[in-house]
Amino acid sequence: MDNVKKNIKATNIELVPEISDYLDKRLRSIEKLINPNDTSAIFDIEVGKITNHHRTGDIFRAEINLHIVGNQLRSSAEKDTIFNAIDKARDEMIYELRKTKGRQMRFLKKGGTAIKVFMRNIGAGGVKIKNFIRKRRK
Repeated sequence: MDNVKKNIKATNIELVPEISDYLDKRLRSIEKLINPNDTSAIFDIEVGKITNHHRTGDIFRAEINLHIVGNQLRSSAEKDTIFNAIDKARDEMIYELRKTKGRQMRFLKKGGTAIKVFMRNIGAGGVKIKNFIRKRRK
């Protein structure tokens, strides 16, 4: 899936090819969950090293922001290695994407159920539309 743009930013580290390749490999699993017809999908990725407030050594941070049609998803992680931080952020992003897809499916099914009930009531010729609307609001 080459239609997803990627903006990668490195903070306090140099973006060496090893990190870039690892990031590309890990993002492929996220890209599989994105609608292939969505040409506006953009990844904003920031990886970096945090040393100011940690006494135990270097802490690495990875943040992934995904902009898709109708949604902006975000995940971030701080770990002891850059690769662990990337993996953790990727796992969180996959969770967010699946949660969003589940929410969309629930709304779609809920709307479909409402339409079916409405059509059955109209077909039976028994219920007024006002009664139907009152029932749906509860």
